[in-house]
Amino acid sequence: MPPTSTPLAKLGFLTIGLFDEADPRRGHESTLKLIELGERLGFDSAWVRHRHLQYGISSPVAVLAAASQRTSQIGLGTAVIPLGWENPLRLAEDLATVDVLSGGRLNPGISVGPPMHYDHVKQALHPHTADLEDFGYERVQRLLDFVRGKPATDFSGVRGFEVFSERVQPFSPGLGRRMWYGGGSLRSARWAGEHGMNLLTSSVVKAEESEDFAEVQLSHIRAFRAHHPDGDRARVSQGLVVVPTDSASPEQRARYEAYAAQRLPRTAAPQGPARMLFAPDIVGPSERIAEQLYAHAAFREVNEVAFALPFTFEHEDYVQIVTDIATRLGPALGWRPTG
Repeated sequence: MPPTSTPLAKLGFLTIGLFDEADPRRGHESTLKLIELGERLGFDSAWVRHRHLQYGISSPVAVLAAASQRTSQIGLGTAVIPLGWENPLRLAEDLATVDVLSGGRLNPGISVGPPMHYDHVKQALHPHTADLEDFGYERVQRLLDFVRGKPATDFSGVRGFEVFSERVQPFSPGLGRRMWYGGGSLRSARWAGEHGMNLLTSSVVKAEESEDFAEVQLSHIRAFRAHHPDGDRARVSQGLVVVPTDSASPEQRARYEAYAAQRLPRTAAPQGPARMLFAPDIVGPSERIAEQLYAHAAFREVNEVAFALPFTFEHEDYVQIVTDIATRLGPALGWRPTG
């Protein structure tokens, strides 16, 4: 167990942003209010997931553009944008625009691979190029190049009354250093390190060299840093599902525990052909959660986290959980609020 003199440096949370189809504004407003609360509580970052063709945030960049105008300090991240749904050039423009609007607070997290249920959506998403699309790392490289200022065209200069740039505009110089890769495999961890990205490691990994979640996640972190120009100083954020119950009502505690118990069987062994390994959700008083985290081999290797909020809960539940994370769990891990 690391000494308490090794404090957690950065504390964040991640939300899915669920909404009711009949009243989508209410759900999006709930997400924005949660981010505002996070800033008041001193969190270093707030992250949003994506959910295409579902009842969750489908446009995280748009949501964070709104959040950037309702906050002034908290970092704003995406965890993660699947690039199979995106055109890297257009996404680079959107990311740079929101980064400028936020004053340099955007932390874009991305991943690669074919879109979920691709056979059912490909004609709508890529009607003329569905079988030609490359969903590998080359797509990430294109985005990184555009964000980092490499030319996107050989056409530039003044044409009549208009001025054209060879690179994406607006250009936000610091954004390239705040690009995160959501990796769950050794190959992804190495690639992200070699290309100078930051690493988001979550509650899902590939069981490649072990079936012990913490051991697998630790190997990814070490492989990433071994291949990163910054070495041991390369940034890694861990994103486990953590639910403190310090100020929860008895009814809330019962629901949280039932939620975790329902999801526990999938953590017993690797799932599916890809052998995906899930971490158990951690529910309980903050002091006990802190003990479990300090005993976690991968947690001991990082100094920043973005704890994932569970799905399907109510706004009031998220307020309680986020508040307990900031006021009880964070201090138990040596963290101090921003501000």
